[in-house]
Amino acid sequence: MNRIDQRFAALKEQGRTALIPYITAGDPGPQHTVGFMHALVAAGADVIELGMPFSDPMADGPVIQKACERALRARTRLTDIFSMVAEFRRDDAETPVVLMGYLNPIERLGHAAFAEQAAAAGVDGVLVVDMPPEESDELAPLFRTHGLQSIFLVAPTTSRSRAATICAHGEGYLYYVSLKGVTGAATLDVEGVERQLRGLRELTELPLCVGFGIRDGASAAAVGRIADGVIVGSALVSRIAERAERPETIAEALEEVLGEMRQALDD
Repeated sequence: MNRIDQRFAALKEQGRTALIPYITAGDPGPQHTVGFMHALVAAGADVIELGMPFSDPMADGPVIQKACERALRARTRLTDIFSMVAEFRRDDAETPVVLMGYLNPIERLGHAAFAEQAAAAGVDGVLVVDMPPEESDELAPLFRTHGLQSIFLVAPTTSRSRAATICAHGEGYLYYVSLKGVTGAATLDVEGVERQLRGLRELTELPLCVGFGIRDGASAAAVGRIADGVIVGSALVSRIAERAERPETIAEALEEVLGEMRQALDD
């Protein structure tokens, strides 16, 4: 049983909402990422989404775009990310890790090499933003062969028929994009999200996790009442940006932000 499935099964039994932080691997330098991952777990993370830096992250706003730039300037490569996950696994064999990013770096490395190395490092799932389910016939089975789950996005503009297709292909959890726009956008319509999730629950038994627009404990708690998981990215990555010149202070800042969300969700 995949670690992602195990974690969501345990959370359901406990009546708790998953807290899923995102950070960009290699930001502000590759040597810091593993420490940040452990800090996120200490603050209450249930799953970690680890961004694969890319030069053209078209679904992301300025905060994560700049994080990708910092990571790439620090010469973070895809193979470095596998090493980070493997190092993380030496002390944490339980927390699921999902690699999130774009298809180009995977194509560059090679599909088979990516799947083999990700699985060997201890990755549990992959979310490829620009790989729709209709184009996943080669990669998704390869991932599955290596025990990697394919996670897909659903947007507010997704039609019901297309949502059904996405749900049929999805594994692990479904990432519901809470608003029209890029990561880091400000507006969050919780009532609108709730309506959309009700429709999705008719199509799938996958856990429904909501991202984009989660900024603090209040927004996390509001979404946590209606979703199986809350995904937070820009609020954490912006803290990394603020302290990029003082990386020794970043882990504490991440724990503070995520800890507030964990407390709000549990309350």
